[in-house]
Order: sequence, then structure tokens, then C-alpha cells
Amino acid sequence: MKVLLTGAWGQLGQAFQELFEKEGIHYCARGHQELDITNLQLLREAIRGKGFTHIINCAAFNDVDGAEKEWQKAYLVNGIGVRNLAIVAQEENIELMHFSTDYVFDGQKGTPYTIFDTPCPLNRYGESKLLGERLILLANKWYLIRTSWVFGKGRNNFLRKVLSWSAQKDRLRIACDEVSSPTYANDLAWASYLLLREGAWGIYHITNTPASRYQWAEYFLRKIGWKGAIEPAQQEEFSLPARRPKFSVLDNFGLKETINFQMPSWEEATERFIREEILK
Repeated sequence: MKVLLTGAWGQLGQAFQELFEKEGIHYCARGHQELDITNLQLLREAIRGKGFTHIINCAAFNDVDGAEKEWQKAYLVNGIGVRNLAIVAQEENIELMHFSTDYVFDGQKGTPYTIFDTPCPLNRYGESKLLGERLILLANKWYLIRTSWVFGKGRNNFLRKVLSWSAQKDRLRIACDEVSSPTYANDLAWASYLLLREGAWGIYHITNTPASRYQWAEYFLRKIGWKGAIEPAQQEEFSLPARRPKFSVLDNFGLKETINFQMPSWEEATERFIREEILK
């Protein structure tokens, strides 16, 4: 196995790097400044003849609200970039793994979304990720993984925002009517790696267990010893530019059946995150 890891310095990319170091996997890590996946010609030059067996694409435009205005940039990175990777993977007979999101769904179903359900995004970000889902099909050997609320190394995740808010205020209001599944990047990387080892191409949902934003924030703040008050709020109170699905829990059916690995609970994952990233 020789892996090209794009978007290597994000939360998931760093988790893959740590995993590959432990497992002794040969990999080449590239961030967006080192490898622009939206440039097909440069991508071909970077990949051809290098002996890569797998491409893991962690590159993404993840600014949900920013995508409402910068939709062309979101479509370019999350859609056209995936198309380019799929084209080169097809040409070079390389397996391609790409990550999508729960935000391709509108949250109206009321029960967890399975890999069979039809996407219907509410916002431009979700549209851009759905475009990537459609264009990965240009590759022969692909893994499409939907996930949600990823947290890990770095500053760009919900728990880091909550930590910052808690340092500035003694009272917080967090949405209780927005429900999905927190996903620890380390768990996501491990389950994804098991799929690669199995060579089981296809579409998967990989998350930890379901929670509301409020439940997750309240649990996290209590575990780190914050003494302030946290109150449930409604999503509409925050007047964000992009609409969010209220219930976008993903059902992991098909994952354990393939790799015999059960994703841990969000509580356990959050506690490990605190030990490994907050208290270290």
C-alpha cells in the first residue's frame, strides 16, 4: 500500500498520518498549498508514475456558512476536485477514498439516514458535497464515506469553539434541536483504514453515536470542569446564513457487517479527545 493523502493537515488528514505512522504504511502527505486538487493537469503530474495504490481525499471546503456566498469555490473543491481525482485514479488504476457529509440530507426523515436514502441538501455546502458524490463515480474503485460533526486535532471543530466560548462567558446557549452524530477523527480514520485493508469498495456511513449539539456541549463542559451555566436553545435563534438539517443522524449499517468494527459512542470518543487533545 502506497497512499497519496490530500488535505493532509486537516483534522482527518492528521489522524490518518498518525495511524499510518503506527501501522508502517508508506504515504505521501499533501496540503492544499502543496497539491491543488482543482487543477487536473497538476494533479496528473503529481500522481502519474509514482506508484500510488490508494488516494485518500481529505481536502474539502468546510465553511458551511461561507459556502452560501462562495458557492463556486465550494463546488470547485468539493465537486470538481473530486472529479479530477476520480479521473486520475481511473487512468492510473488507483483506489480512491473520499469523504462526504450528513448535510447532503434535509433532516426531514425523522429517523437515521441509510446508504439507500436519496440526498436532498438544504444549503450550498451540502450541494457541493453531493456534486462530489456524483463525480467520484468516474473512478472504477471508490470508497464514498459520509460522516458528520468531525472533531480531532486542530482548532476548527465544534468542541474547540465551545471551549473558546466557555473561556469568555459564564453562560452559554446551545441548540438542542440540531441532532446528528459527533465523529472522532481517530475513529473515522481507523474504520476507513479497515475498509481499505478489506478492499471493500462502495458507500458507507461512519460516525459515532447520535447526540444533539446541546447534549454534546454539556457533556464536554462538565468533563473539563467548567462551572458556568449551559442552556438549551433553538436553532433559529442564531440566524446563521446556511440552513442546517435538524435531524441528520447517519445509520452505519453496512460498516460492521463489512469490517467487524463497531464505532464507539460519542461519550467515549469525547473523553478520549479530552485526554488526547485538551489535557495533554
